[in-house]
Amino acid sequence: MEFLDKVFFDNTVRSYLVVGGIIFLVFLFKRYLSRYLASLTYRIANRIFKNVDKRNYIDFVSDPIQWFMVITIAVFAIDKLNFPSVLHFKIYGHTSEDIIERIGPGIMIATFTWLLLRLIDFIAIVLEQRANQTPDVRDNQLIVFFRDFLKVIIGIIGVLWVVKASFYQPIGNVLTGLSIVGAGLALAAKESLENLIASFIIFFDKPFFTGDLVKVNTVTGVVEHIGLRSTRVRTGEKTLITIPNKQMVDSMVDNWSMRTGRRAEIKLDLHPQTNAAAIEKFIEHTGQLLESNKSVIESYNVSLKDISRNGISVVVEYFTSPVSLSEFDALKQDLLLSLKKQMEQDEIEMMVGNMPG
Repeated sequence: MEFLDKVFFDNTVRSYLVVGGIIFLVFLFKRYLSRYLASLTYRIANRIFKNVDKRNYIDFVSDPIQWFMVITIAVFAIDKLNFPSVLHFKIYGHTSEDIIERIGPGIMIATFTWLLLRLIDFIAIVLEQRANQTPDVRDNQLIVFFRDFLKVIIGIIGVLWVVKASFYQPIGNVLTGLSIVGAGLALAAKESLENLIASFIIFFDKPFFTGDLVKVNTVTGVVEHIGLRSTRVRTGEKTLITIPNKQMVDSMVDNWSMRTGRRAEIKLDLHPQTNAAAIEKFIEHTGQLLESNKSVIESYNVSLKDISRNGISVVVEYFTSPVSLSEFDALKQDLLLSLKKQMEQDEIEMMVGNMPG
């Protein structure tokens, strides 16, 4: 066994075999070990959120767990080896050994941050599934907003942690430097900062929610996503328009989904020779027609608005409950056809063009 005691690059063959064997075994069984660890953490998650699907949870977090486990064990195992003196060199005053020692913790922190981000995604999915069971869409918007916000915060913490662990820089000094740099970046990225602040205004003020039909300036469509920087709106032409949140806050937003009703107006210009009895009968019939649709039409008014040598104006105005646009258009179409049939039956003519004086 003298071969095992031979020294290569300041380490024995035995040491290389032990370290390599440990890493190989962990890499070989990483899938099974990670799923076992995921099963252990599942118990905690299930106690907090109740009735969490175990298979989905394990599939979601097993990848970052297995790589975090492999990297962590590999770093600790390799650390037991002596750094080969032949590989000693300096780069800008830092030795190669020091650089290698800093890389390991940085990779461990990066994979652990990845694991936390996946856990946030999974928690958001679980909460979204529960929110979908309630009619209130505000819960969904709240979950998406805080999911994105927490991921940004954890990403920043992960970067600062890497700076602390890999570059040995005090976080206080880093934050002080970042505050100075941040002030400059805030001036350079003024619009992005304004959009971020606007996203909080949208969240707390709640002028609209995901799924609402809104009109912003010349854009009309359904809100598909409210992010930290912008809001995405799907138009009637099925195009996706991204609107900065600052514009959503500063502009006049008409939220059609929050209507308490829909208003329609039908203006009929009758021939000036139409007799009064026919007009009175027509108005009465129109009122009966609107009354027959009382389940949808909440209020209505039919009136003779004007009589002139150019024609007789009858205006039909009604308000419906907040039905969908397709139902609203279908109702109006049925009313117009019924009114047309009644006019034909009573031989009431419409005014054509400008009547001569």
